[in-house]
Amino acid sequence: MLVLFHPVQVLALHLFGDRARKGSVDILNYCLVYGIYLLGSRISFSGFEKIPDNRPVIIISNHQSMYDIPPVVWGFRKYYPKFISKIELSRNLPSISHNLKHGKSALIDRKSGTQSVKEIFKLGRLIEENNYAACIFPEGTRSKTGKVKKFMLAGISTLLRAAPSAVVVPFVIDGHYELLQKGYFPMKVGQRISYTVLDPVEPKGVPLEELVARVQGSIERKLDKP
Repeated sequence: MLVLFHPVQVLALHLFGDRARKGSVDILNYCLVYGIYLLGSRISFSGFEKIPDNRPVIIISNHQSMYDIPPVVWGFRKYYPKFISKIELSRNLPSISHNLKHGKSALIDRKSGTQSVKEIFKLGRLIEENNYAACIFPEGTRSKTGKVKKFMLAGISTLLRAAPSAVVVPFVIDGHYELLQKGYFPMKVGQRISYTVLDPVEPKGVPLEELVARVQGSIERKLDKP
């Protein structure tokens, strides 16, 4: 799918503009999400009706695998989601690199704190001005066990400073780490996978540490439920 849709993205952008490019990206990610049905997986999306309209959105999600990106793109497609990604992913990956660069995601150099903050702040201003969504995985790295690692504050703090009218939306990805317990091959057959939006959190007047702890706690409680 990634190889097939790369030239589609390029042609859509150059012939019809960014809206057409985004449409091709949405279709690609729909195929990536529901292609897992080939493994007999059960997939559910829920809670998206809770997201308020006409506001910038900061999506805070747990991180279990590289498969975490497609459900964010497809589920939040109405809000044109952007990502905070290490700059290495913006090169040499079909479809992914093109979308990161032309979709105006924040491409950060982990060796340069100053550059990272500038890129994240720029992304925050973009979502503030256009009522877009930005997705951040504050664990920093993927959890191979499904257990949520401690959320880091810096990226969330920068987004909130740059997008003061944004609402924080906790997003729970459940089942991806089990899908890839043995790596990319063989993937687990018959895995139940859920993507859940929890109650949005108004960040105004809430200390950053309390806000992040509240979001992490709500995600952990959802993951602990049978």
